[in-house]
Amino acid sequence: MTQSVVVQVGQCGNQIGCCFWDLALREHAAVNQSGIYDEAISSFFRNVDTRVVGDGGNIAKGKICSLKARAVLIDMEEGVVNEILQGPLRDVFDSKQLITDISGSGNNWAVGYKVFGSLYREQILEKLRKAAEHCDCLQCFFIIHSMGGGTGSGLGTFLLKVLEDEFPEVYRFVTSVYPSGEDDVVTSPYNSILAMKELTEHADCVLPIDNQSLFDIISKIDRMVNSGKLGTMVKPKSLVTSSAGSVKKRRKKPFDAMNNIVANLLLNLTRLDQMFSDAFSKDHQLIQADPKHSLYLACALMVRGNVQISDLRRNIERLKPSLQFVSWNQEGWKTSLCSVAPVGHSHSLLALANNTCVKPTFMELRERFIRLYKKKAHLHHYLQVEGMEESCFTEAVSSLSELIQEYNQLDATKSMPVQDLPRLSIAM
Repeated sequence: MTQSVVVQVGQCGNQIGCCFWDLALREHAAVNQSGIYDEAISSFFRNVDTRVVGDGGNIAKGKICSLKARAVLIDMEEGVVNEILQGPLRDVFDSKQLITDISGSGNNWAVGYKVFGSLYREQILEKLRKAAEHCDCLQCFFIIHSMGGGTGSGLGTFLLKVLEDEFPEVYRFVTSVYPSGEDDVVTSPYNSILAMKELTEHADCVLPIDNQSLFDIISKIDRMVNSGKLGTMVKPKSLVTSSAGSVKKRRKKPFDAMNNIVANLLLNLTRLDQMFSDAFSKDHQLIQADPKHSLYLACALMVRGNVQISDLRRNIERLKPSLQFVSWNQEGWKTSLCSVAPVGHSHSLLALANNTCVKPTFMELRERFIRLYKKKAHLHHYLQVEGMEESCFTEAVSSLSELIQEYNQLDATKSMPVQDLPRLSIAM
């Protein structure tokens, strides 16, 4: 399983990061109600054994483990980081993975890049290496920062060159928050342009976020909340809508809700593997069936959106050991990629499979047919149609019974030699 490390730089980066971790925990809790440390949660969290070792090497009773975010928090002012460490997520962060100063960068890219970059380079590198050591397979660094301030723009882009030098094979994904035209930092245009050059040269992927766009989105949601016309576009109890109205009363701009939107964007980038897992679970089928515990004859995966062929292959290889394929078609996969995502989603997956799990559905259908047919219920409505005969009914149920029998035979072949295996004559 691949992992990612989030690097939060500056006030904006740390505020968005805090929202991200809160949302990540909420989503994992929603889909993993048993609280088991699984592959999905290991993408951004590590499991730390906090049991106390007593005399003789025995482990004393106490807290068994705790989740720690794969994160490095950096700010040249202490305020925001201190708020995080005093807030509800304080236990999620490793106190050894924080770097702060007290003076700030004075809204100056050069101070952040040149002064603090040089001053803290080794400390930053040490924290990054430590975070990387806790990963089994580090795939990318997520950097979150703003372009208008001094620390976010300067130290944030200085960090990119450090990552490129020290971890050249690890992707560098950057979420950059651009200032709006009404930004109160006079020097923000300078900072932004200077930072842009570094992004162009050293980032693998940049996700530009516009403060004004975020503000417009929240304003629209706020109007919808106040008018009671949320419709189907926004969930009434979403993190965004629940905070928009209340925050606006306290501040000129609803920064909390804006940060939540960015956090949602970041989290949606990394739920891809879970989507593949869900496609093979009984809870995500369009019939009442459990394909994972039945026999596959063939499977087609149709993916839309920002998904690479490598993602598709990786997930097939990851899932294959847990799926039972018929012996004579162990490589019975067909894949399809479409770069155009569905409206309102970053990606989607449709799994079409021929699997013996459909057999109970067919058997139930046959039982319902037989109950009606025995009573001749409503039969006359069909027989009065020209060319329709009662033999049509008996032939139809016989055909269904034959199909059920074929699936029965396939289920019985799990331990048979390949040369003795029957083939399915009807492809469903």
